[in-house]
Amino acid sequence: MSSIVAIVGRPNVGKSTFFNRLIQRREAIVDAVSGVTRDRHYGKSDWNGREFSLIDTGGYVKGSDDIFEAEIDKQVELAIDEADAIIFMVSVEDGVTGMDEDVAKLLRKVTKPVFLVVNKVDNGKREEDAVEFYNLGLGDYFSVASINGSGTGDLLDALVKALPENEEEEIEDTLPRFAVVGRPNAGKSSFINALIGEDRYIVTDIAGTTRDAIDTKYNRFGFEFNLVDTAGIRKKSKVKEDLEFYSVMRSVRAIEHADVCLLVVDATRGFDGQIQNIFWLAQRNRKGIVVLINKWDLVEKDHKSTTEFEKYIKKQLEPFTDVPIVFISALTKQRIYKAIETAVEVYNNRTKRIKTSELNETLLPIIDNYPPPAYKGKFVKIKYIMQLPTPQPQFAFFCNLPQYVREGYKRYLENKLREIYDFKGVPISVYMRKK
Repeated sequence: MSSIVAIVGRPNVGKSTFFNRLIQRREAIVDAVSGVTRDRHYGKSDWNGREFSLIDTGGYVKGSDDIFEAEIDKQVELAIDEADAIIFMVSVEDGVTGMDEDVAKLLRKVTKPVFLVVNKVDNGKREEDAVEFYNLGLGDYFSVASINGSGTGDLLDALVKALPENEEEEIEDTLPRFAVVGRPNAGKSSFINALIGEDRYIVTDIAGTTRDAIDTKYNRFGFEFNLVDTAGIRKKSKVKEDLEFYSVMRSVRAIEHADVCLLVVDATRGFDGQIQNIFWLAQRNRKGIVVLINKWDLVEKDHKSTTEFEKYIKKQLEPFTDVPIVFISALTKQRIYKAIETAVEVYNNRTKRIKTSELNETLLPIIDNYPPPAYKGKFVKIKYIMQLPTPQPQFAFFCNLPQYVREGYKRYLENKLREIYDFKGVPISVYMRKK
């Protein structure tokens, strides 16, 4: 399970630019106006072979200075509570501000590694100006320029050295782990209570009742696995920004630890951006996924409703549409056991191993009939296929010119693998290798 690193600081110091550089994708919106980042962004990054999850805590909506400071304090407290290391970002352009001092005051009390990062240092004059950040009382600082990556190497070297070693204390328990994830108040705890037949989890209409990720061993109808209720949300149920941030941090941990993620969606709210974020987080971590549409009994429907809703969700999930969708009601227990059967099938798909001889006998003739398109006058010849010995399905296709195989053809190969071997609900990785 990878460590979590949170980027904190006041608005408009360059946190999102830095975040985008580390995950090597433009996910967070970057603008000169403070408070642009409202949602919590998270992604995977790695440095020198050490992988970690990165959370961009973002800015906050416009308001008076005292509300601003209160919200930033809350976000820093949340990051301190959940993260393994904290990057505190400030800007050399503005110097030390009152808000920087407030955040530093909180960070001086923590025992976790804190890295003071002075951003926008892109010339010698600014390097001299950065010295004033010693006044924050956090010791040495790192000078970086997020916009061009200057100085980030030294910071990342120190960061990965300070992260805790990946402990695998749960290896002893060989039972599959099914994480129930989703937005606050989608019905995750109700679903687990309905499954185990007792009110183990407190269920209320207030989002954020569940505070911790709790394991329940489930052993019925021939199924045995650990069921994890995530959510771990604080009492601050009226502060939606905090709720979303906290739930995301808990979900990151639960998803990284799971084999299959049961994504509970509130049918009355639809498949919104936050749910999609959690889905793609599970997909990027190569976990099995089952989408559960809860509270289906509350939706007005006709004979087309299920088909149309399913079509709408799959449209949001493109290109990874081979995901089972089960319509349930935790309240009436409608199809909750079907949900578990589906999760077990997805787990079996994720752990499926296909013999090398069978792969080659089946796929090579298909590839011969429809070979990779020629590129720059070069013809690619795929000679050999094998499944890699990894926890999730990954396939290596050995060929003469792997660099000339386009993404579209890789998707074609993935679709053929799904069609022939049934990998429903499981992300597949296809690699082209030099033979």
